[in-house]
Amino acid sequence: MPRQARIDAPGALHHIIARGMERREIFYDERDRDDFLHRLGKIVTQSQTLCYAWALIPNHFHILLKTGNVPVATVMRRLLSGYAGSFNRRHQRSGHLFQNRYKSILCQEDVYLWELVRYIHLNPLRAGIIKTLEELDRYPYCGHGYLMGNSQNDWQETESVLKLFADRVPSARQSYRAFVEKGMDQGRRLDLIGGGLLRSAGGWQAIEALRKVGIHQKSDERILGDSGFVEDVLSRAKERLQQKYALAAKGIGFEQLVQWVSVLTAIPVQAMVGPGKQRQSVRARSLLCFWAVKELGMSLTDLACRLGISVPTVSVAVQRGMKIVDREKLEIAALLNVKT
Repeated sequence: MPRQARIDAPGALHHIIARGMERREIFYDERDRDDFLHRLGKIVTQSQTLCYAWALIPNHFHILLKTGNVPVATVMRRLLSGYAGSFNRRHQRSGHLFQNRYKSILCQEDVYLWELVRYIHLNPLRAGIIKTLEELDRYPYCGHGYLMGNSQNDWQETESVLKLFADRVPSARQSYRAFVEKGMDQGRRLDLIGGGLLRSAGGWQAIEALRKVGIHQKSDERILGDSGFVEDVLSRAKERLQQKYALAAKGIGFEQLVQWVSVLTAIPVQAMVGPGKQRQSVRARSLLCFWAVKELGMSLTDLACRLGISVPTVSVAVQRGMKIVDREKLEIAALLNVKT
């Protein structure tokens, strides 16, 4: 059975789990973990992706991300490929480090954010890496200690998580820690990491009760949320896919998009390629990068190769292009006369 496409959109919340090949270790020592965290922090900062929670286990990791201006698939591709290459060089090994496909679950934020932060941050305890909550408070390879103020970085989103518990930071930390402590005996939560309909409904008993009264819930293994949320996400994802297929059916690919942006902005194609810094060229290149990522689904790496610029430069261009489109109310479907 073919794998389903990932679902993403700006502002989408994702619980991501990646494991080592054959469940082998992906972190041998502190240098490995520090390298991974350095890369994670750099990538989420550059892409304006919010990271609410994270935990590193010897053979896998969990992270909770909210999509910014760059698709989460691009964020993960950069993170996994960059770390795997560094890990292989350092430990003089070759071949794949991670399982071929990481798990990404799109989550209903207002319902599950609290639970997911707690569940992810309790992973080192469940794995037996540490033994007590007091140790977790100061454990440097899990986001819990950063929420407690015992460790610091400049990329983890702590403020909005703490505000879920109280307005004042000391009270919020106290309430958050008590919430985490209450979850210590819950064990592995299949409802948070798998199961589609089972996850959305709250267990088989809930499903049976709903079916007995004639209620059938919409579900999807890629989505964690109630039936209405699942239906809404799938509906919006279908709309985005329809536009992408409509562009392809019209024969509109990257080359056609380049020509169209050139006409729209009155900037020669050659001026959009390379690291030129003239304001009008930068504007045209930014629009091109944004539409190439959003509408054609191109990766930042592919764009960087085609345009002769670095991946971080493409990331910045995508963000700038999004602001230009929003400010000037530009709609590519209408301008290209594509029906969606």
